Order: sequence, then C-alpha cells, then structure tokens
Amino acid sequence: MPTALITGITGQDGSHLAEFLLEKGYQVYGLKRRTSVVTDARIRHLLDDVELVDGDLLDQLSLIKAIRQARPDEIYNLAAMSFVPTSFTQPVLTGEYTALGVTKLLEAVRLADWPIRFYQASSSEMFGKVQEVPQTERTPFYPRSPYGAAKVYGHWITVNYRESYDLFACSGILFNHEGPRRGGEFVTRKITQAVARIELGRQQELRLGNLDSQRDWGYAGDYVRAMWLMLQQDTPDDYVIATGETHSVAEFCELAFRHVGIDDWRRYVKVDEALLRPADVDLLVGDPSKARRCLKWQPEVTFEGLVKLMVEADLELEQQALA
Repeated sequence: MPTALITGITGQDGSHLAEFLLEKGYQVYGLKRRTSVVTDARIRHLLDDVELVDGDLLDQLSLIKAIRQARPDEIYNLAAMSFVPTSFTQPVLTGEYTALGVTKLLEAVRLADWPIRFYQASSSEMFGKVQEVPQTERTPFYPRSPYGAAKVYGHWITVNYRESYDLFACSGILFNHEGPRRGGEFVTRKITQAVARIELGRQQELRLGNLDSQRDWGYAGDYVRAMWLMLQQDTPDDYVIATGETHSVAEFCELAFRHVGIDDWRRYVKVDEALLRPADVDLLVGDPSKARRCLKWQPEVTFEGLVKLMVEADLELEQQALA
C-alpha cells in the first residue's frame, strides 16, 4: 500500500486529493496545524480513513517528526497562505508560509533515509503581469502580489533541490481551480453564494472588484488528478495545469445568475473600489499541451459545468440553512 502525506489537507485541494488517493488504495496522512478553531469541515467525511499528524510549515522539527511518523512515499505540499488580497496586508507571514515553508519541508525530505517523491503547488499567480499569452512552463514570471512572489520562491527552491540533491521533486503550475469547497472569500464562491442567497431572498446585492479580470478556471477535482500523475512519471518535471480557456469575472457572474433564471445580473452587482487589488492581474490563460502530451491529462469539467456545479451546491446549502 503506497503512503502519502498531504500538507493543507483541510483545504479545497487537500480534501479532493485525499479522496482521490484513498480511491487509489493509498494510506493517507494529513499534516494539520493546531488551532483553537476546528477547520476540518472539508474532510469530516474522511476522518475515519485518513490519519492526521501535527505539524507546521514554520516549525522545521515538527515537519521532520511528521515525515518520520508517516514514512510517506509521496508528499504533496498544498499548504500556503493562499488568499491573494490578504497577502498584501500580511506580506511577511505570506512569505514565511508560502516561500520559506517550502524550503523547510524540502529539507525534511532531504534528511529522510528513504526516497520520497515531492509535489509543490506552484501557481499561475507567478506569471502576474504576463509576458506572453498563453503562459507555458517557459514563460518568465512577473508576480504582482506578495503571494505570487512567494510562490515564485517556492517554485525555484523546488527546482534547486531537485537539481542539487537529485530529489524527485515536481511543481504543478496550476491555474485557477474552483468548486463547491472553495472558500467564500474567493471571487467564484463569493459569486455563487450570493446568487443562491439572492435567488432565495436572503441577499439584495453582490459587491465585487474588477469585473474585467480574466482567468483560466477549471474544476479542482480534475486538477488533483494531475498532481498525482506528475509523481508517477519516470523523471521529475514541472507542468502547467489549465484548461486553455479564459473567461472574465463578468462572464462568471452572467452564467451564475442565468442558472437561476436571472438575465439582468448587473442590476444586482455593484463594483466596490475597496475590493480592487493594489496591483491587479488582468489576464491569465495557460497552455496545458505539455500535461496533455506527457501526463495524458485533460480536464473533464467545462467552465459552464463548473459554474452550474457551484451554484447548485450553494443553492442546496442555503436551502438547508432555511429549513
């Protein structure tokens, strides 16, 4: 039975990946940081099947102990301070978790006395002010947020450890991937929650920032499959994981409102300048041809299917709250 350790197991991607690996017959461990607030809602249905170990990306010794306890064949580093707007207000903490935390985990992997395959969650936010369209594995990085800058460090330190210590270490440059488990602070989930509440008469308007921002949006459940595929290859490498399509925030709004029968969506959406980023990213669209060719991976859920999935899930949650 192969064994995997997932950091960030309580997040959107971590919960999807844990489900995927359990179905593959893995023994799954999850690194969990001790907090005074319970944060296991996304994996509550998995608690009988996964084993949680204490650890923190800021604490080198705890990472060494966690790896010794789990003795994983594969490690998936999904933990990060991942909400881009917060990275502007907490840039130092973002750097400690999202950049230096990767180094501490890689050091713990290097010190292990058995081979471990390592996956680093890189991000399309590293491209920022994009230097070419679409973005590939060779596109230069130009981050436009502390989060993006920290992810660039995490990406390159992973490459450095791979080349310096012959570690099997891969980075997945994942473009935006969403779903019903996305946090409510992210724009896609903010939209679908608001649509559900407006449809049920529980909310009157939706406040958003830049409606013209364009993103390459896919389904998180599809993207964790790509993470696993990277670690099954003969040679470690880095891959862009994306749909190759771009859609604006306005398009996402239009589809979401239309799903509940509202065509005049702009009547409910207000642009709030307080929600604009100090430095915004206008356009992100990935070229996943390398992943298609080498990993035999492609997304299964369309953009329209993703919006429908999220709206229906939030409608169900809001209806349950009213019951």
